[in-house]
Amino acid sequence: MAGSPEAAEEAEAPGREPPAGGAARSGKRAAPSGPGALQPTKLSRAELYKPPTSEELSQLKETEDLFHSSLLRLQIEELLKEVTLKETKKKKIDTFLHEINSLLSTIPETSETELTDQAWLPKGVKVPFLQVPFSVKGKFRFVPPAELKVVGSYLLGTCIKPEINVDVAVTMPREIFQDKDNLNQRYHRKRALYLAHIAQHFSKEKLFGSVKFAYMNSNHLKPILLLRPQGKDEKMVTVRIHACPAPGLFKPSRFYPNKNNVRTAWFMEQNTPKEGATEPPTPHYNNSILCDTVLLSHLHFLSSAATDFPGMKDGLALLKVWLNQRQLSKGLGLFSGFSVSMLVAYLLMTCKIIKMMSGYQVLRSTLQFLATTDLSVTGISLAKDMDSSLPVLDDFHQAFEVVFVDPSGLVNLCADMTASKYHQVQFEAKRSMEILDDRMVDGFQALLMTAKPMLRAFDHVFHLKHVSKLQGTCKKMQLLNELMDWGGNYMAVALPFVVSLLACGLARRALLVPHFLPQIPEWPIDAEPPKHKDVGPLMFGLLFDPEFAASTLEKGPQADHPEALDFRTFWGEKSELRRFQDGSICEAVVWEADTICQKRLIPEQIVRHLLKLHADIPESSICYTGALLESVIRTGQEASGTGEEAMVSVICSYDDLSRKLWNLKELPLTVTAVQGVHPALRYTDVFPPIPMKPIYSSHTRMRTKNLLLPSEEKPCPAYIAPLKIICHMEGSGQWPQDKEAIKRIKAAFHLQLAELLQQQHQLVCRPAVTHTDVYKDGYVFRLQVAYHREPLILKEVVTPEGMLKYQDTEESRQLELETLHLPYLTSSLHGLQQQHPVFGSTCRLAKRWVSAQLLSDSISEECVDLLVAFLFLHPAPFTPPSSPQVGFLRFLDLLATFDWKNNPLIVNLNTGLTDSDCTEIKNKFVAARSRLPVMFIATPKDQWSSMWTQERPSAQILQRLLVLASESLRTLEEQLMDPLHSQDVKMVFRPPLDFYDVLIHLNPNQIPRHLESVDRPLKSFSRGVVKNSTAVKILFPVVDYDPVQCYLQELRDAFSDLALFFYDKHGGEVIAVLWKPLSFQPQPFKVSNVKGRMVTTLNNELVCVPNVEAILEDFEILGEGLVKSVEARTEKWTI
Repeated sequence: MAGSPEAAEEAEAPGREPPAGGAARSGKRAAPSGPGALQPTKLSRAELYKPPTSEELSQLKETEDLFHSSLLRLQIEELLKEVTLKETKKKKIDTFLHEINSLLSTIPETSETELTDQAWLPKGVKVPFLQVPFSVKGKFRFVPPAELKVVGSYLLGTCIKPEINVDVAVTMPREIFQDKDNLNQRYHRKRALYLAHIAQHFSKEKLFGSVKFAYMNSNHLKPILLLRPQGKDEKMVTVRIHACPAPGLFKPSRFYPNKNNVRTAWFMEQNTPKEGATEPPTPHYNNSILCDTVLLSHLHFLSSAATDFPGMKDGLALLKVWLNQRQLSKGLGLFSGFSVSMLVAYLLMTCKIIKMMSGYQVLRSTLQFLATTDLSVTGISLAKDMDSSLPVLDDFHQAFEVVFVDPSGLVNLCADMTASKYHQVQFEAKRSMEILDDRMVDGFQALLMTAKPMLRAFDHVFHLKHVSKLQGTCKKMQLLNELMDWGGNYMAVALPFVVSLLACGLARRALLVPHFLPQIPEWPIDAEPPKHKDVGPLMFGLLFDPEFAASTLEKGPQADHPEALDFRTFWGEKSELRRFQDGSICEAVVWEADTICQKRLIPEQIVRHLLKLHADIPESSICYTGALLESVIRTGQEASGTGEEAMVSVICSYDDLSRKLWNLKELPLTVTAVQGVHPALRYTDVFPPIPMKPIYSSHTRMRTKNLLLPSEEKPCPAYIAPLKIICHMEGSGQWPQDKEAIKRIKAAFHLQLAELLQQQHQLVCRPAVTHTDVYKDGYVFRLQVAYHREPLILKEVVTPEGMLKYQDTEESRQLELETLHLPYLTSSLHGLQQQHPVFGSTCRLAKRWVSAQLLSDSISEECVDLLVAFLFLHPAPFTPPSSPQVGFLRFLDLLATFDWKNNPLIVNLNTGLTDSDCTEIKNKFVAARSRLPVMFIATPKDQWSSMWTQERPSAQILQRLLVLASESLRTLEEQLMDPLHSQDVKMVFRPPLDFYDVLIHLNPNQIPRHLESVDRPLKSFSRGVVKNSTAVKILFPVVDYDPVQCYLQELRDAFSDLALFFYDKHGGEVIAVLWKPLSFQPQPFKVSNVKGRMVTTLNNELVCVPNVEAILEDFEILGEGLVKSVEARTEKWTI
């Protein structure tokens, strides 16, 4: 959060959306009052109708051509105001810089000592450099700097909040250097000693709030000094002191990418160099020295590019925000704001952009260039006239993964960047261009206002817990030369090799394998500098191609091809010869995975196998967080997967039943459509039904009707959910036009359906007036007959004048919902599951969480399904989730951050809405906001009524949901990002109960779904059923019987005016009760007010107050046998 513009913004604007056109501060401007307030100016008629100036015309034209709407222009202008430095701050910073300058010249000189003799440094300061090996030739003395220059973005005006860094280059005088200082880290150590001496003097000054060291871009060879002002301005600015050599000190030709400046014998601490051994080139080492020599020339180059080009400043601010939101500008191998500035200058130089362009055009052009150019294949150079002696691009490509050469032709600006990091930048740029070109997406919100943390952006994430294990990797891969080049930083050395190994192994499955290194934190000057292993865990992300991610086969080349050997070496003993259907015999790797949820984790097997085989990284060092959350939607044995297979078998059984219904003979009217409405038929049932056959001995039998009833002595039977199906009958003139008569006809159909299914297909059926239950394959399907004109007939009302008119009634609405809208929603979401295989599991996780928070009765299942569908249909700025875990994290984020008060959530199912439809929905929503539900969800078939959120959630419940979602998200992300501690992710599925007034504890043997609870009970009860999907002739089982739900219904009927009741329907052992504050206010004594109350006197008047003790007793009496105890938390309320 701190690295995003939202942090800067939230300080000023309370909402998440950036205020358009200064709306955030409009409150202060609204009412002019008192003398001196600005009054609106009266314009003369001539001025009112004056033709627009050419500047206004060009602005209008530009807005029309470039931005999808004038709103986008206003949003961008507002954002730029938020992130750029105010003039008052600039003045403060300037005075701070002047004070630093005058202090620098007062630092005393020191006498000359050997580089290794550091006794002259006082105790309070440690050299900010890992001096390994310690012995090195050369002498050092401190002489005050020749000059101090501000370099970098502050002077160009492209510094952006929230982190204001001002870079200052301090030139070390020539006299402190000797010949051959370019060798064996001598220059780097002198630089570190120079900074240490400055730090030691500055630490005594009152001017500074803090004096610390840090590594420049996490590069261990380049420490810098951080200075912050005293007092309340400490957070305002960080001045970064870079020490650089006097100009002309080194010959540039010594630092070409193919030259060596670190001798093997010195690095390995051998006394004599080996005979005839050639020294390897040290390009990164050379680059780190060259960077210091060109700081000033880069500043001049950029300032000449930025003159007469206001759009560059705006464009760079937007690009930096874009990078910050994607976490691309932090840590080792970053894509810094400086690299972006140079890239914009390059585009200007090659005429890809011109000085007339606005900031938004600069943003677009740069993203377009990044999306289409791969700098790891074809590098670019800013050097104009190529001197033939200078190294060419190919030399750079041999030495570095990503190549972008500066104007001097010597420095590679992307030297520390890995190809994988650049590909991530490239991928993000492509995705951003798609978003900007899509009119259905709010590009501004997606691109610049939404943070993309690793955990929500990538499908699977894993950590390398102990970075020190990479030392073994360097040994195994024989990377000694690279280690010398990087000054022993084994992590930076091994990283590119590890990433390319993983990218190779996951080539078909993963679109991206990015790595993310936290920035090495700054440290106090009296502490030792951080070691290479102190970086913290190294983090990798995987972004899947959903088509191949879960495939169990890795097919290699044919056995007699020369590539077969490489394949075998790469995969080790996992590779084996196999014969395929087309007759070819190929090398192949087959991964063990039985269930869908295990198949999703095949990438984990690959990662663990390859890192162990090629990089010597033991499995215990890898913490893979791909499917930690899925344990909460598992039932029964661990091996049975997470219920996706169960869902498929339910749907197969349903398809078979619907075919049988279509082909029933002897029905008076044919069945025109069969539509499932149960969540299991759209893959989103939290715990899908399992085929069951009842055990007769656990039930009471009713022989006369072939039925079973629950037995009083035994535990409550397992919950069997009826799977509801709507059977539409064809229209006919024979249907009556009276609503009561239609109900009778439907009852007759239910009887006939039961009879015919029994006769023709030997299915056990149980007809009722409103439905028929059918037992098939171990499931119970509930058939409900529908007639398409019935809702219309229910709407008929006869006015007193005898006129017939139609108006919505509660009954007609309910029927339309069940027979029209719910089947449409179910089939749409069933289709969505076919496109995105993890949609169902994500919904199930989301619903399990809502239910675990005791809120499942306060928000409808369909509403949660639509919220999750939104994540898959409108994922910008992300890609659609390919793992349930990342889908669930985004669900929590959507709940917590969506602006429910001011925006409708538009779920464009089957792309049934156009751009203009969405605009119309938004406009109507704003106009009618006060009359609409607090959570408004629009779909193509339900644009104005938000039918799934009409009754619930209420405003209070929604507020509670948002708080729970943001807390759960924070906790979960902390746990998943911290691989060194235990990751008990079930924590967010355990509700906080201290919030409630009364807790009703239930008896576990009467809770039919007890096994579904988040923390699975240690002992379970026999529930009177066995798994069986082949039983045919049986007594009909107990269906849809959940005593807790019956009890809850009774409580709500009796006490809904006094209290709210909350329960986790998936095996919760407690019902939580919250008193309604209004009901505790004394009410005047009337006979109608007496229910649940007692009469007392207050101020000599008779009043009624709730009789809490009696009510709590009623709770127990109503739930006799089910309720274990009632716990009242009286300190919460007084009677």
